[in-house]
Amino acid sequence: MQWFGKGSNNVEDGRGGGGGRTVLGGGVGIIIVVLGLIFGKDLTGLVSQLPQTENTQAKQGVPANDAQAQFISGVLESTEQVWDKEFQNMGKTYKQPKLMLFEGQVQTACGGASSAVGPFYCPGDHKVYIDLSFYDELKNRFGAAGDFAQAYVIAHEVGHHVQNLLGISDKLQQARGRLSETEYNKLSVKLELQADFFAGLWAHQAQNLKDFRLDAGDIEEALTAANAIGDDKLQKQATGEVTPDSFTHGTSQQRMFWFKKGFETGDISQGDTFNSREL
Repeated sequence: MQWFGKGSNNVEDGRGGGGGRTVLGGGVGIIIVVLGLIFGKDLTGLVSQLPQTENTQAKQGVPANDAQAQFISGVLESTEQVWDKEFQNMGKTYKQPKLMLFEGQVQTACGGASSAVGPFYCPGDHKVYIDLSFYDELKNRFGAAGDFAQAYVIAHEVGHHVQNLLGISDKLQQARGRLSETEYNKLSVKLELQADFFAGLWAHQAQNLKDFRLDAGDIEEALTAANAIGDDKLQKQATGEVTPDSFTHGTSQQRMFWFKKGFETGDISQGDTFNSREL
């Protein structure tokens, strides 16, 4: 994809701002962590297990010579424009999220987190967090390379922000104490698939923006990333077995289906994964 705008004003650069690198285990251990937390898992129950760090000293904006960070800033700006309009169409006001770049570990309103958890969204401070080294992991470990695969990651996390603003995430949290782990996992899958749908919707609507252009192969890159991080594929890679009752994000097929549906329809009313029979 190509973005010709100036970039978002909502990017905070906390890289080098404190903490040093902390890795939770190694080898298969990292895969299992990613399996549980990749793309938006609620960190509330995990943070107490992680080392607490000093608050990251962040700078507003990113260096002009940092091409990858500038790209992320452009992706975020395009999501802002798409969701500003979508919320206006719903008679609502979109509160734009912040995006924090960090290295190693970071302190958030949800607690301390390590880069080993992958990109995540914290509803407590309305921020998306990402260590850009994750993209090396996405390319080298999961075989999902390309700039649009990177854009899909950001759009998915922003999708969780949209769910937070619309009260969808709150309903899921309220159900946590009333459901078995298996039943709650099913709702978690639906939440994640809706975030994939919202990422696809962003890609559809962004084509109408004057500063945005899709390149050949972009959508395939996003679908490759969605396929690579399905629960079934990650579990198979990590343990050699697949346990559907423990799925929290959806299968590779489901993740590709809902991203593609969002991209093809561009219609937010088509993204009710909670009542859909297409799961």
